[in-house]
Amino acid sequence: MPVKTAVIRAFRVLAVGEAFSWAALLAGMYFKWIAGTGELGVQVAGPIHGALSIGYGTAALALWRLQRWPFAVALFAGLSAVFPFATIAFERWAGNRGHLNDEQVLPARARATAGV
Repeated sequence: MPVKTAVIRAFRVLAVGEAFSWAALLAGMYFKWIAGTGELGVQVAGPIHGALSIGYGTAALALWRLQRWPFAVALFAGLSAVFPFATIAFERWAGNRGHLNDEQVLPARARATAGV
C-alpha cells in the first residue's frame, strides 16, 4: 500500500476516533464534576483522547505535505481538533473537496506535433 493511501486511511480513522474520545472525555468530566462520582472516566478517557489527538495532528501535518494542502486547509484541520466532534466534520469536508484523494496527479501527455 502506498504511503499516501496509508496516511489518508489513518487520518480518517483518527478523525472518527478523536471525536469519540471527545465524547468519552466529556462524559468523564460530567461524572467527575457534576455527578461527583469519581475521576475514573477522566483518568481513562484523558490519555486516550490525548493520544488520538496527537495522532490526528501528526496525520494532518503529514497530509499537508503529501497532498500539498493550502495553508488554510491545514489550519482548519488543526483547529478541528480543538472543538468537540469537529474532526468528523473536517474529514467529510476535506473528502468532499478532494483533499483526501490518493490518486496520483500525472502530468498531461505532450501532444505529438504532426509533420515535425
